[in-house]
Amino acid sequence: MNALGRHLLLELKDCNPEVLNDLEFLRHCLYDTAKVIGATVVNDCFYEFSPHGISGTVIISESHLFIHTWPEYGYAAVDIFTCGDSVKPELAVKPLVERLESKNPSFIELKRGILLNNRIGCVK
Repeated sequence: MNALGRHLLLELKDCNPEVLNDLEFLRHCLYDTAKVIGATVVNDCFYEFSPHGISGTVIISESHLFIHTWPEYGYAAVDIFTCGDSVKPELAVKPLVERLESKNPSFIELKRGILLNNRIGCVK
């Protein structure tokens, strides 16, 4: 199946709450992840909620990495969307699981922008 992009959705449960509420740690995690998958970082934006929780994105030339954390539940949602064939988003899963100390991780991969005869189409 030929697609414009790959989108990994990570469900990271039973994580270390302390790292989920550490903005600089999470920024470094996403920058390191971009490097591991072979992406080129363009910019980032992170926000720390009160009393806890962080949302952040690292924009890459190939698309983006996002994280949203709920330390009070030990949960992080991570999206990794990449376009092209030069990056390998699947290489991000193991390091993120380890660094966030998730004891109950799962992920799915979606193909985005399915190409049929060089046109975007629908899969039936």
